[in-house]
Amino acid sequence: MKPFPVFEKLDIQIECAAGCFVYDHQQKAYLDLYGGHAVVAVGHTHPHVVESTLQQLNNIGFYSNTVYNDLQHQLAQQLGLMSGYADYSVFFSNSGAEANENALKLASFFTGRKKVLSLSNAFHGRTSGVVSATDNTNLRAAVNDNDHYFFSPFNELSSLRKQLETEVYCAVIVEPIQGVGGIQLATDEFLQEVRAICTKTGTLLILDEIQSGYGRTGKFFAHQHAGIKGDLVTVAKGIANGFPMAATIISPTINPLMEQLGTTFGGNHLACATAIAVLEVIRDEKLIDNAARVGAFLMNELRHLTAVSDVRGKGLMIGVEFDYDIQQLRQELLFDENIFTGYAGAYTLRLLPPLSFTMEHAQTFLKSLKKLIGTDTHYFQNHFCHMG
Repeated sequence: MKPFPVFEKLDIQIECAAGCFVYDHQQKAYLDLYGGHAVVAVGHTHPHVVESTLQQLNNIGFYSNTVYNDLQHQLAQQLGLMSGYADYSVFFSNSGAEANENALKLASFFTGRKKVLSLSNAFHGRTSGVVSATDNTNLRAAVNDNDHYFFSPFNELSSLRKQLETEVYCAVIVEPIQGVGGIQLATDEFLQEVRAICTKTGTLLILDEIQSGYGRTGKFFAHQHAGIKGDLVTVAKGIANGFPMAATIISPTINPLMEQLGTTFGGNHLACATAIAVLEVIRDEKLIDNAARVGAFLMNELRHLTAVSDVRGKGLMIGVEFDYDIQQLRQELLFDENIFTGYAGAYTLRLLPPLSFTMEHAQTFLKSLKKLIGTDTHYFQNHFCHMG
């Protein structure tokens, strides 16, 4: 047997990590500006997170949700206070896709409706329900295609308003910042109007904060920059710093009914202990403020680079767009400069470093990037000569 090869692999074997660095089998250090898809929120192998996880594992790692688990209540209370959703409830699960599936299911239960409005260029996960809310046909099998889902243009209200006024939609699902879609920001005005239209039409607003949440944008949630609240908010990625966990945050207007939702592993003892430690580090080390400060500096510096055509993002969720295919640039950053970056499409570097990323780390990245595309335009000229 062998792994099912659905992802392209970089020819690097990572064996250990600490802070904002990962190390290969030869102990070569790589600066991590991707955080494993925005998962490593507080830095790799943070001592407090490691200690809390090991301590819990030595006590009990797992038992089923048929017994009382006080760690779930502790985590829910801390998450509510730090996120500004203290009066909401929360259902813990295992992945971002599952959190979104639960949100859609609750919206349909609550409203009695079955249609969902999603936005163009969205990504909400790969499981059967939420992949139907993604308009990338490469991700959807025939079984995922149905007429329950409608796609409206991102940051455009007229189509969305027209659809919701039919009052047949249980929910609108929105990423305040589209990650896979290229770090595309929903405007404050768009989010505010969507909130108002949803309230008017009895449609639930699901805010997908899987990638943009947990302090990454300089607020706990990206939608808080627009001053709105969701009926359902989904989180994953950084919630437990790499331990598989997710959560669906649920409005107090939605009453729980037995067996509507369920999970075997979600909210287990080990996951909750790890997630509590992550919140403690974010709070004690003021990592949300750090993300805002370092991110603003990094975006400002990137905008001054001639080869960069656009810089989008908030905090430490940044898209750097070029006028040419960045595959070679990413390879050179990784193998020549020892820097991990992500991508969104062929032209956009996607930067999602740990929230502990420092000004010094940012300077290191900028120095390497300028070396490759810098003022002598060597990289720029070589690329376009190659392109003809």
